[in-house]
Amino acid sequence: MRFSSNVKLYVLLLVVGIFLLLGYVYFSFFSERLNRDIPVDEYQKNNRLLYKQPSVLVGRTDVVTVTPWLASIIWEGTFDPVLVDNIYKPMNLTIATTVFAVGKYVSFLRDFLETAEKHFMVGFNVRYYVFTDRPHDVPSVNLTQGRHLSVIQVPGSNRWQEISARRMEIIQTTIESQISREADYIFCLDVDSKFHARWGAESLGRLVAVIHPGYYEQTRGSFPYERRPASMAYIPMDEGDYYYGGAMIGGFVEDVYTLTKVCRHRFEVDAGNSIEAAWQEESHLNRYLLYNKPSKVLSPEYLWQDFKAKTKEVKVIRFSGVIKNYAEVRPNV
Repeated sequence: MRFSSNVKLYVLLLVVGIFLLLGYVYFSFFSERLNRDIPVDEYQKNNRLLYKQPSVLVGRTDVVTVTPWLASIIWEGTFDPVLVDNIYKPMNLTIATTVFAVGKYVSFLRDFLETAEKHFMVGFNVRYYVFTDRPHDVPSVNLTQGRHLSVIQVPGSNRWQEISARRMEIIQTTIESQISREADYIFCLDVDSKFHARWGAESLGRLVAVIHPGYYEQTRGSFPYERRPASMAYIPMDEGDYYYGGAMIGGFVEDVYTLTKVCRHRFEVDAGNSIEAAWQEESHLNRYLLYNKPSKVLSPEYLWQDFKAKTKEVKVIRFSGVIKNYAEVRPNV
C-alpha cells in the first residue's frame, strides 16, 4: 500500500510537470508569434506617417458626409489619400473588378482599362474580369505589375435588358468558381465609363454603394424605384434613403456574393410572374440596399455622367459614364 501511494504521488507530480512544461512552451511560442505578427512598430521605424493633422471642427460643410446609420459618404476633402494608402497598402490586398463588354459595348473597353491603369486602385493588386461575347475584340492593354486580366466568354443577346438582368447571375457564379479564391474586395463597374482621377482605398468597405448623380438633389418621391407591389424590387413611396447607381457595386467578395445571389433570386421570381423591374438590376439593387444598408457610400464623384454639367458640390470627377448613341451600341433601344 505504501509503495502504491508513492507511485501515485510520483505519477501526479510527473503529470503536473508535463503540463507546466507544455504551458511554458505554448505561451513562449505564441508570445513570440504575437510580437512578430504586429508589424506596426517595425513599419513605422522605416516609414514616417506625414499627413495634415485632422480636425473635428474644420471640414466639408456644404455636403453631408455621414448617413443616418453612420456610414461614411466619401467626398473630396473628407479623407487623406496619403494616410488611407498607408493603412491599406501593407495589407497586400487584391481587388477584383468586373465589367461586361457584350456586343458593341466592347468598343468602350480600351478607354476603361487604360484610364483604370492610371487612376483605379494604383499600387494595389487588381484582377480585371471581362465578360464578353467577343473575346477576340478585347484590346491588348499594358498592365502594371500586380494587375491581371481574365476574359470570360458569355452569350450575347438581342435585348440590352436581358444582358443587364443576367449580370447578377454571372457575377454570382464567377465569384463561386473563381473570384472568391483570387480577391479580397470586388467592384462591379460599367464598361461604358472612364476614370479621370484617383479612385483608391478610401472606397473600400464591407458593402459599398454609389449615389446616382441624377438624383442626389432629389427627394425619395422622385426616385425611379420600382413602385409596383407585385415586383420583388418594390419600394413604397414613403421609403428609401438614396437612389443608388447600378453602374457600381462593391465591397468584400462575400458580401457582394450575397447581394448578387439575393438579387438573382428576386429577378427569377419576377420573371416567373412576367414582371421586369423598372430599371432591371438597378431596381433590385436599390431594394436590397434599403434593407441591407451599405457600410460605405460613395458620392457622385465616383459615378458622374459626361452629359451632366459639373455642380459646385462635386469638386472632383473620378469616374463617369461616357456620352454615347444608344441606337448604335444597343441591340434594341
